[in-house]
Amino acid sequence: MSTTAEQVAEGGAGAAEVHGTRSTAVPTYEGDFVLTGHFLLECGRTLKDAVLHYAVYGRLNEARDNVMLVCHALSGSALVANWWPQLFAGDAEEKRILRSSQDDSADHDANSEAGRQASLHAGGIVDLKRDCVLCVNLLGSCYGSTGPGSVDQETGRVFGPEFPLISIGDNVRAQARLLDSLGIRKLALVIGGSIGGMQALDWAILFPDRVERAAVIAVAPLSAMGLALNHLQRQAIQNDPDWLGGNYLSYKQPRRGLALARQIATLSYKSPQLLAERFGRNPNRNGEDPWALDGQGGGLGVVEGFGGDGRSGGRFDVAGYLDYQGERFLERFDANAYLAILRTMDTWEPTRGFASAREAYGRIRAELIFLAISSDWLFPPGDVRALADAVRAAVEENGTRVEYREMRTDHGHDAFLAEQSELIRLLHREGRERD
Repeated sequence: MSTTAEQVAEGGAGAAEVHGTRSTAVPTYEGDFVLTGHFLLECGRTLKDAVLHYAVYGRLNEARDNVMLVCHALSGSALVANWWPQLFAGDAEEKRILRSSQDDSADHDANSEAGRQASLHAGGIVDLKRDCVLCVNLLGSCYGSTGPGSVDQETGRVFGPEFPLISIGDNVRAQARLLDSLGIRKLALVIGGSIGGMQALDWAILFPDRVERAAVIAVAPLSAMGLALNHLQRQAIQNDPDWLGGNYLSYKQPRRGLALARQIATLSYKSPQLLAERFGRNPNRNGEDPWALDGQGGGLGVVEGFGGDGRSGGRFDVAGYLDYQGERFLERFDANAYLAILRTMDTWEPTRGFASAREAYGRIRAELIFLAISSDWLFPPGDVRALADAVRAAVEENGTRVEYREMRTDHGHDAFLAEQSELIRLLHREGRERD
């Protein structure tokens, strides 16, 4: 069922108290929007009466110009506070966040050391007393929006492997339709990390008059290495006999393949430094012995779990960690949805369909922040900086501000989720690092 702008505007403000890494923010509204009719995709196919599942935190103001669109990463959902809790501030009245240079003459107290400390202590970039946060589940996902597990309204059958290729641009255009239905003409901020950052940049390109500011975090078009890693993840799933060409039953999905795909992804989200620090060459913490042999002196056996018999070949600690991440993922995600979103990520090229990069990026009018992670090898900081430089070169004539900032950490790509306090610090003007 679709909601109305009045339902969103009349909802309660929802708490945004932050305790450590958890937020008590709850959605004002959570529901579905139907893209009535045939929604044309870039691949040439259409989706009939496709559904967008979304969540709203806070309420629309009278002018409906207080909206921050948060775009989730690959396996995220519309429930922002569940996976990015520290975006929600304790007291945003003491903060100066992502403000334009025109604001620099105001809030003189915020420039003081005390003001800066109060700002960082408050945390967050959202104050639900003032801001309205919207997050939309990606098409292709398994968290409410139309995906491979949904029924094709044209045929009456589950899409399964026949689900079409969905682009980042398709998602952005669908989100714009939702915003239109809510009477939201302009976004104060679009922000996202990884595939969420792809959406943020496409918003600035495709709808230049509707975005005031955008934060593009830890992303650039995938390199050959990134494409290779995604290929291996697809192979892991599709070579699982239980995949059945994508026609598996919902209660019997290709568990081993999906778990292995998630383990490959997890490696790409971490850095060698982090793995060395956390795990080193230690045996698995449950007491397994990597040097153990079976009763016949053999050493090829594996431990209990995926494909194991428990006889020999105990795991190292890092292997136990990866196995745990794979098993845990099975509880919350679908294999075909994973394949669909991997293709969405692979095929993102923000200049596709334009004559040149200058033509594509030259459309941008929003103030942009590109934020890279120093130890990210999935989206290396050099690639993020090169993207920021290309955008800056294209918009220099119209005076649009483009900044590059870098999070220095050993955590790897996942740092934008794992080190949220540092991310927030860099998104504050006080945390800015100029080129």
